[in-house]
Amino acid sequence: MKQALSLAIAAVLLLAGCSPASPPTESVSTPLPSPPPVEDQPVFVPTEIPEPEPDPRQETINGLLASMTPEEKVGQLFFPRCPAENGPELAAEYHLGGYLLFTRNFKDATGNWLTEEAFIQTVQSCQDAASIPLLIGVDEEGGTVIRASRNPNLFEERCKSPQWLDRHQSAEHNIFASDIWEKNNNLLRFGINVNFAPVCDVSTDPNSFIYDRTLGKDAAATAEYVAAVIRGSNGAQIGVGTVMKHFPGYGDNADTHTGIVTDERPLETFRTSDFLPFLAGIEASDGTTAILVCHNIVTAMDPDRPASLSPAVYQILREELHFEGPALTDDLSMKAATKYAKEQGTSPAVMALAAGCDMVVTADFQEQVPQVLAALEEGTLPQARVDEAAARVLGWKYDLGLLP
Repeated sequence: MKQALSLAIAAVLLLAGCSPASPPTESVSTPLPSPPPVEDQPVFVPTEIPEPEPDPRQETINGLLASMTPEEKVGQLFFPRCPAENGPELAAEYHLGGYLLFTRNFKDATGNWLTEEAFIQTVQSCQDAASIPLLIGVDEEGGTVIRASRNPNLFEERCKSPQWLDRHQSAEHNIFASDIWEKNNNLLRFGINVNFAPVCDVSTDPNSFIYDRTLGKDAAATAEYVAAVIRGSNGAQIGVGTVMKHFPGYGDNADTHTGIVTDERPLETFRTSDFLPFLAGIEASDGTTAILVCHNIVTAMDPDRPASLSPAVYQILREELHFEGPALTDDLSMKAATKYAKEQGTSPAVMALAAGCDMVVTADFQEQVPQVLAALEEGTLPQARVDEAAARVLGWKYDLGLLP
């Protein structure tokens, strides 16, 4: 029995050992999900900053300044009275920025009025002698102060005063606009490219020195008049620049041609009255307007110096009125300027340029130019100040179409 059971178990084990082994079960892995598609990301490409457009005006000014000698730069800062003789030769010798014409320049050597042709040739001979085109200026205010229209060969009648024009103004006829248009076109035809007008001074006192040259009305009316004149005179259209005068405002003061004048009005009076016509003109200008600074000692701005020689006055003009054009002196041959400069033992032209003016008006340029050059060489007049002033003068000439 036991033997039979053992045999049976052995047989079963033998059969189990002979059965083929079951293949191993393969593990089935679940595939990973595909990653989401990657959206196209913007590729950063550095943006090229375009080169600034060249400024022809600035390039012209910079090119000229870089090529000019000290003598040429200093000469450009002078707008002297045109001498009766040797105008072309002196313009070339001193590299002058311009000439201011007086009545004598409209007459020949015998005192007779020049014909239109002769006058034009006289002006052109000065231009031909200059290496940089000249500013040719005239005081053609109308009324009391006229130069060109005194010559009957140039004008059929003398230019009218602001007060005369104002009396004949009407709603139908803007007489200020027509007057300035006719005047400036005539001046340009004769070769004159700057008119030392309008008078921006506020005066309502018929007995004051400046009254006859003004509109004779308050600041608001004078401001309207100045704006109308400047709009009608904008040199970029016509080619004739303007010179607003006499900053910071002459008031009812005495004549600075004959001596020192002191103006003791408070600064607020200037801000609420005298400055208004200048501000109106600055706003109306296309950039071809200059401002002439008078010789009054304005104590509220500078208690010691004439305005034309005072850094404080030029600072107010630049920083408070935001004027960026050329600043000119009144004629430095006038006693108010010469007397003060003599007391200081220096040249009025050096003082004016150091103070902040850009062009000197004077009769004695043959004396003043060498003194300015000496101050520049000694360092008492900084080179940067001369370059700044020369750049403004050249910019004015460019805006008037005198430079290529």
